[in-house]
Amino acid sequence: MISSVSDSITTSFDLFSDLENNDHEQILFCQDKSSGLKALIAIHNTVLGPGLGGTRMWTYAKEADAVRDVLRLSRGMTYKASISGLNLGGAKAVIIGDPKKDKSEAMMRKFGRFIESLNGKYITAEDVGTTMKDMEYVAMETDHVVGLPEVRGGGGDPSPVTAYGVYMGMKAAAKKAYGSESLEGKSIAIQGVGKVGLHLVEYVHAEGAKIYVTDIFDTGVKVAVEKFGAISVPTEDIFSLDVDIFAPCALGAIINTETLGKLKCNIIAGAANNQLENEQEHGDLCKSNNILYAPDFLINAGGLINVFSEYNGYIREVAMAQTEDIYNTTLNIFDHAEKNNVNTQMAAIQLAEKRVNDILKMQSTY
Repeated sequence: MISSVSDSITTSFDLFSDLENNDHEQILFCQDKSSGLKALIAIHNTVLGPGLGGTRMWTYAKEADAVRDVLRLSRGMTYKASISGLNLGGAKAVIIGDPKKDKSEAMMRKFGRFIESLNGKYITAEDVGTTMKDMEYVAMETDHVVGLPEVRGGGGDPSPVTAYGVYMGMKAAAKKAYGSESLEGKSIAIQGVGKVGLHLVEYVHAEGAKIYVTDIFDTGVKVAVEKFGAISVPTEDIFSLDVDIFAPCALGAIINTETLGKLKCNIIAGAANNQLENEQEHGDLCKSNNILYAPDFLINAGGLINVFSEYNGYIREVAMAQTEDIYNTTLNIFDHAEKNNVNTQMAAIQLAEKRVNDILKMQSTY
């Protein structure tokens, strides 16, 4: 089994070249025939602390796609922790499979044992396709897991905090673009109304925004329409709406040459990870198209802030207060981008990397 996974990957791309190009420290391949587990844990950087990042479960078309996803996501976690001022490194895990059909207690517990084998270098949490219940199974085999239910001393569902950070980033972008942080009367297209997207709908609705929503599943759309007066649009039409703000809250690589040719917004600010298909090219294209891009790994950091706060005895109000500071950090990044004539995503990466490098130099003096 291990050789077949390796063969399928090496025929698609050079694994070690990808690790080296993105400065990854380690990738662990996890396989357990009895439970059906096929998983990858990627540790990008642990200069600031242990790598913390959720476990995503997804049906990937090819195993090589899972490797690319976990490498990109783990790198984003390093930047997310650094730019948020957290003493955490970046890591991520993916489980290959259908979360609705393939998951089991045995699978998640076996996955927990693989996490335990890393001796605290990686700390997991829930992500797309996994739940708090899954994390409870993982916690049966390792202490290196966060995002547990509040009855177990955890922070519970992190999605309201994640959405609040996106909301803060969106308000900062409005301040930069329009001179006022108010979203009253602004038209906002939200792509993806799962747990985070639906909480974002609630926040912007409270300010009096006009909201358009779409999702491949009907459940969140119905709630957004019936409870918050949102307007439902087909998934293929969401990019071409004439709106003030576009909020991608589904999967990544959604901002690319094709979609940027359709967008008519002034601001992109959403919860999805890795929204830019190519950070340099499409970040520059946002800039040249006069679209203000709020860096994804910053404004969606509320979930990470929430789970990190479990280490100090979880208090939701403290996590929300720390998340609120995303507003100021976003404005600082916009200023840095303007002063240095770079796109906003690259500005955020520069500041995140600077903190990592500064701490690395400090540590080298011991």
